[in-house]
Amino acid sequence: MNTTVERLLRGALTLLAGAAGLFTPAAAGAQIAVRGEVVHTMSGQPLRDGVVLIRDGKIERVGPAASVPIPEGYTVVTAPVVTPGLIDAHTVVGLAGYLNQPHDQMQLERSAAMQPELRAMDAYDAREELVSWLRQHGVTTIHTGHGPGALISGGTMIVKTFGDTVEESVIVPEAMIALTLGPGALADGGRSPGTRAKAIALLRQELIRARESVEKSGEKGTPPPAATGTASPDPATVPVKPGEQLGVRGTTDTTTPAGKPAPSGEAQPAAAAAGGETARDLRREAFARVIRRTTPLLVTAHRAQDIVSALRLAQEFNIRIVLDGAAEAYLVLDQIKAAGVSVILHPTMFRAGDETENLSMETAVALRKAGIPFALQSGYESYVPKTRVVLFEAAVAAGHGLPFDAALAAVTLDAARLLGIADRVGSLEAGKDADLALFDGDPFEYTSHVTGVMIGGRIVSEERR
Repeated sequence: MNTTVERLLRGALTLLAGAAGLFTPAAAGAQIAVRGEVVHTMSGQPLRDGVVLIRDGKIERVGPAASVPIPEGYTVVTAPVVTPGLIDAHTVVGLAGYLNQPHDQMQLERSAAMQPELRAMDAYDAREELVSWLRQHGVTTIHTGHGPGALISGGTMIVKTFGDTVEESVIVPEAMIALTLGPGALADGGRSPGTRAKAIALLRQELIRARESVEKSGEKGTPPPAATGTASPDPATVPVKPGEQLGVRGTTDTTTPAGKPAPSGEAQPAAAAAGGETARDLRREAFARVIRRTTPLLVTAHRAQDIVSALRLAQEFNIRIVLDGAAEAYLVLDQIKAAGVSVILHPTMFRAGDETENLSMETAVALRKAGIPFALQSGYESYVPKTRVVLFEAAVAAGHGLPFDAALAAVTLDAARLLGIADRVGSLEAGKDADLALFDGDPFEYTSHVTGVMIGGRIVSEERR
């Protein structure tokens, strides 16, 4: 079809939709009423003919239309189905770009096996086309950052899929530190360990040094043993407050007024010329945050033996971990359950091969039956278009036995709880961010489309996807 004709048709359809009151653009801070034939709040049973009132970017009130009148002056948006904005619990979008060229592939630094000091904020491109692509499919929040492929590849962060800069998008600047166990992190040109035992030994050595440093700093040991998942918020996952400096939460300066080494790193032999200040060690600071349990490790491990090794390491050092991928999790459900660890499961449609050869499309069902908290993810694709969409992964999981509500929760409220951000997103409740996805039918039906997306009370997409 002629490009000019396409533009004219698209413009006409947009005008018709607006005239019908189907979807009217509104700026941030506007007063909006979203009315849906079915509204999945995720905080209770779905509402038939439900209304979500939005003011100043936050949800003001939610309920049936019969008991929640729409105030005068509110812009009304309607849709057959309304859900919370979708959450991708693990991706590398924003670091990995859609061009699939070296200049937009920033998810993995191969110069060393362990680089926990690398910050996702310093590599994230808020204007990357894949961010827009996910947003158009209803994904409003992503947990992204450095990806698998090195023993420790770097940090992760949590952002909204809207904004021109990372500062506008970020809600948790340091969420986790990405670690890979198994073949995915072995023997990379001599820069990575060659065996599983070597990988664990390297990790153990760094954790021992960090623990000794924390103890020398005067802190009285590590906290008492506790569940190692991230079901509850902690200092590393508290949303950024207005005016707060970004990217520094969970970090500590390495000097004290007395000139003593701070708890974030091992004591340094050399001092600065003035005041006896010690040099900073960013790697040691990162490991110290792990030891203090303010930052969990995101452990990508697929084989059962690697999963168990991660659990053993977490118990030995009383650190918090979240399992990622976990293709063979169904073989060690009892151990995962006993450790209190959450799982960000591999994409449902992940290709089976090598260390994922034993994956099952019913693992989500097994985790749910075992009572293990989990969420779904898009993961990482080495080929164009570089990312999956969690909406489709949840739909396939529902097709393989996961109940509808549980599948939707795995990409909304359960994902928010696992990431420690449920106080802001994941469900449609008063006081939470006004992040919504609008559909023209059942979200998991392949003939349905996303017809609109809102983030923070702003309409950010009107594409029909």
